Amino acid sequence: MANTETSLKEAVSIDGAIGAALVDYTSGMALGTIGGGKELDLNVAAAGNTDVVRAKVRAMEMLGLNDEIEDILITLGTHYHLIRLLKGRNTNGLFLYLALHKDRANLAMARHQLKKIENELEV
Repeated sequence: MANTETSLKEAVSIDGAIGAALVDYTSGMALGTIGGGKELDLNVAAAGNTDVVRAKVRAMEMLGLNDEIEDILITLGTHYHLIRLLKGRNTNGLFLYLALHKDRANLAMARHQLKKIENELEV
């Protein structure tokens, strides 16, 4: 099992990664961040993407969809923003957020690696 710091280091080692965060979407607080720098304020991204997760959860409830969100992808002109809702022990209400350079990332591989990180994460 990996802790938050180790998991975030693995996430930011994914090809094309700009930054990563572990976020509590009940509060919008980032529990940990790595990367980002001048290009991306990960604390602002954590709070903003909390609204995205909450909106999708509400939409699913209104539609009566009895299913779970695996991940949410936001595609920008130059970036992919990947949100992976965590389902393991003690991870309810948390998501992994990963921002990637679109021209350097393999989206399918990034999704696969985030799932692996999720499975190994112990909060």
